[in-house]
Formats: sequence, C-alpha cells, structure tokens
Amino acid sequence: MEGLYVVLGLVAVVVIALILIYNNLVAARQQCNQAFADIDVQLKQRRDLVPNLVETVKAYASHERETFDRVIQARSAAQSAKGVHDQSQAEAVLGGAIRGVIALAEAYPDLKANTNFQQLQVQLESVEDKLAAARRFFNSAVADFNQSVQSFPANLMAKGWGFIEREFFDLGDTERADLSVAPQVKF
Repeated sequence: MEGLYVVLGLVAVVVIALILIYNNLVAARQQCNQAFADIDVQLKQRRDLVPNLVETVKAYASHERETFDRVIQARSAAQSAKGVHDQSQAEAVLGGAIRGVIALAEAYPDLKANTNFQQLQVQLESVEDKLAAARRFFNSAVADFNQSVQSFPANLMAKGWGFIEREFFDLGDTERADLSVAPQVKF
C-alpha cells in the first residue's frame, strides 16, 4: 500500500510539473503576441502619417514624383505584409522611403519652415521612438519565449504541444546602417 502512495505521489509531481511547463510556455507565447500587437499599433500610426507627409511635401516639391511613388508603394507593401519577417522587411523599406521624403526638406527652405511639416516631423520622431521601444520589448519577449522552448525539460514537449521558436523583428541591413548615424534635424 505504501508503494502505491509513492507511485501516486510521483505521478502527481509529474502531472503538476507538466502543467507548470505548459502554462509557462503559454504565458511566454502570449507575451510575444502582446508585444507584436504593440509594434503593430506603432506601425499603423507611422503608416497613417505618411499620406499627410507626402501631401505636405508635394505642395513644395511636386516634381519629385518618383520619391512620392516610392513612399506610397512602400506604405502599401507594409500594410499588406504578413508575418514578422515580411512585415519587418516591408517596414524597413517604408522607413527608408520616409527618410527620403524628409531629406527633400533640405532642398526646400520654405518646406522646412512649414508648420505642418514640422509637426509631422515631430510626430514621426515620436512614433519612431515608440516603435524602437516596442521592437526591443518584442525581441526581448521572443528571446524569453525561445529560451523557454529550448530549455530542458520543456524542449522535450514544446514541439509536440505546438510551441515553436519565434522570429525576431529584424530591422534589416539598410535600416540598421541608417541607425548607426545619428539623424540631424534642422529647422
């Protein structure tokens, strides 16, 4: 009889351990989902600013059609991108296109002095700062989740339960290179 209690106790410990492992994996996955939703909010805000930016700059630099078309195409691609990898690449292209439009202001002093343009620049900088923070939070959540999936003993059951490693929100080589140089904002 004593042996039966020992076996039941061991089974209970194993079941409780499995439940704890599963719940920890679920919590880590939910943290990743929430963090990606935060990125998505910031990306939507940035994409919403693009038409206003283009229209403001168009008034001063209407002959820069190619630049405007590139921004509109990049915005459209970013809106339709699915998955972390495709979305991060599309957003990197959009970020480069936005920087191209802002760079036009250097050639147009009246545009640089325009209040709407200045406000849009400030809003874009604010969104970019929030977006950078959201990316860091997401990548941290993904690192924690991936560590949970790879750690023993969870790694023995994670794939069977449908928990697979997640991809980081990568900026891409071009945007990473652009971030290595501090932007200069002049009015």
